[in-house]
Amino acid sequence: MKDKSWQAEAEELKRLAPKHILFLCVANSARSQMAEGIARSLAPAGVTISSAGSKPSRVNPLAIKALDEISIDLRGHFSKSVDTIPPEGVEVVITLCAEEECPVFLGRARRIHWGLPDPGGAGLSDEQKLQSFRDVRDELKRRLSVVFGR
Repeated sequence: MKDKSWQAEAEELKRLAPKHILFLCVANSARSQMAEGIARSLAPAGVTISSAGSKPSRVNPLAIKALDEISIDLRGHFSKSVDTIPPEGVEVVITLCAEEECPVFLGRARRIHWGLPDPGGAGLSDEQKLQSFRDVRDELKRRLSVVFGR
């Protein structure tokens, strides 16, 4: 997760100051939900933040717990299909998939890929999974803090 190529993209996004950012991953249950919550907490007024997936499921309870730890509440969030997001107005799409195939968004938005590992990885203990969610949360916060200059 220490890939530095994201920094130039984050600085470019800061400069562009998009009014609508969409985060995508497959299930819209962990990475994209955490990114949405963190971005909403950092974005200035008037910026729309969305998330969606190609195979929406439910918000992972560990994503809720990991963001609770930094005082961001995801309890009202739910998984959404990328097909329900109108492409008009979306200026930037950030895909977060790593080992799986990312959803496709058919708008004119600028596309950025921040491949982060699935924090709910199979074969991990509950404590290891929670730590994995924390690691992804912290990396998203680090990157989004650059985007929003906070």
